[in-house]
Amino acid sequence: MTTDLVSIIVPCYNQSQYLDECLLSVLNQTFADWECIIVNDGSTDSTQKTAKKWLEKDERFKYAFQESSGLSSARNYGIKQANGEFVLPLDADDKIGVDYLQLAIKEFKKNTKLKVVYCKAEKFGEVNEIWKLPEFSLHNLSLKNMIFCTAMFRKIDCQAIGGFDVNMLYGWEDWEFWISMLKKGGEVKRINSIQFYYRIKSDSMLMAMNPEKVKYTEEYLSIKHADFFVKQLGSFKSLLRATDEVKNDYEEKLNSEKFIVNSFFKKFLGITIFRNK
Repeated sequence: MTTDLVSIIVPCYNQSQYLDECLLSVLNQTFADWECIIVNDGSTDSTQKTAKKWLEKDERFKYAFQESSGLSSARNYGIKQANGEFVLPLDADDKIGVDYLQLAIKEFKKNTKLKVVYCKAEKFGEVNEIWKLPEFSLHNLSLKNMIFCTAMFRKIDCQAIGGFDVNMLYGWEDWEFWISMLKKGGEVKRINSIQFYYRIKSDSMLMAMNPEKVKYTEEYLSIKHADFFVKQLGSFKSLLRATDEVKNDYEEKLNSEKFIVNSFFKKFLGITIFRNK
């Protein structure tokens, strides 16, 4: 493993039309000590042909093929072959800013307690806007994910948790990954610069998350990381208690409002609007 070398892992499944743009953003990095492993996850389009063109352009690009096994498996396959101390996953339809690697490595050098470094982000494609995400905290992470997959971490920390979970079949695999990596400690830093560009497409995996898939994924996460969710959110009993308290408070306010409305209409119009059941 080479110190300071960043291994950029680019899984690609039938997205060759975006691959050139993605890899150009890698080639343009101001930080030169990188390798980029393009993982062809059983594509049936021109992914191999496009990738080979980049291998001829710069020897830092590398190519690997596996039978189609899904996004998490493709990332793991690339990470297993990575020579760098640091890893940055990058999906084939996304892009990174020219200073991302340089800024991220700088943060790791300043603080040895860091486990994850990411940045501000912007959406492009069918939507063009700043990607507004909550500030990181473990509590916020227990509610939703705010760290996209293209964040930098050490390979050794990835290996310690077994990589990306291949059982996350329908998406949110990055959310599960960050929970696994951070729930027992480690600091996180967000760079105050837009260095990641997330392509919005109508056929993206997140767009395909129907209620049944959401239910499966939420239940899987809840079981696998029960310790984390209980610590951050409380037990199911405490959640039920809090729900009941909110319900009772709402009913008290509603009854009070009903009393005020009834008093007004009875006094001035001689009628009762709300009647007790």
